[in-house]
Amino acid sequence: MFNWHEEAKKKWDEGVTFWNQKSENMWTEGSRKDIVPLIQEHIKEGSQLLDIGCGDGYGSSLLHRAGYKVTGVDLSSEMVQKARELGESEEFSFYEADIMALPFKDESQDAVMAINVLEWTSSPLQALTEIKRVLKAEGKACIGILGPTAQPRSNSYARLYGKDVICNTMMPWEFEQLANENGLHTIGGYGVYKRGVTNEMKKSLSRELQQALTFLWVFMLEKHA
Repeated sequence: MFNWHEEAKKKWDEGVTFWNQKSENMWTEGSRKDIVPLIQEHIKEGSQLLDIGCGDGYGSSLLHRAGYKVTGVDLSSEMVQKARELGESEEFSFYEADIMALPFKDESQDAVMAINVLEWTSSPLQALTEIKRVLKAEGKACIGILGPTAQPRSNSYARLYGKDVICNTMMPWEFEQLANENGLHTIGGYGVYKRGVTNEMKKSLSRELQQALTFLWVFMLEKHA
């Protein structure tokens, strides 16, 4: 029987070397380069931040250097092992954990970051509920969702042949509605576009149509009751 959890863990365990080779560029020059500045704009320095799906920990390390207390978690034991090579301390640590059942107390985190994570879950609503559970009142969540132009979206194509896959089809506008309906309200964010999409093209489009052109949409959300 198909086990989404185990198949996802296997995929990321096997992909640790490939991911590690490209993560620094993504965070410093590529699609993720504006995420830390967005977090600094909305989340005060010194906050306790949970990085869900931390991968090799490079993004976590940038946040720690920016003055945050960071706990990174990932489904992949190989990713966690690689992340721990960055060094750990009381305010910078890594653990193997699943977003669907986070091993943290209710309202224990000032903020959460989850970039390109919910697209790889069998139930985005369950994952979102866990994020909300661990967030303190008025806590912030920075969540990145792959847009329809992102190459990794091809991982869901095999669904059309009735095959089991570990990439769901949730789009950024669907995620935003789901989050807003479940107590996480949009307070900021931005889109990352592939080359060829100009500001002139975007400015006349609705938010949903802008999101339809994206490689990635990064949301900043706040927990409400």
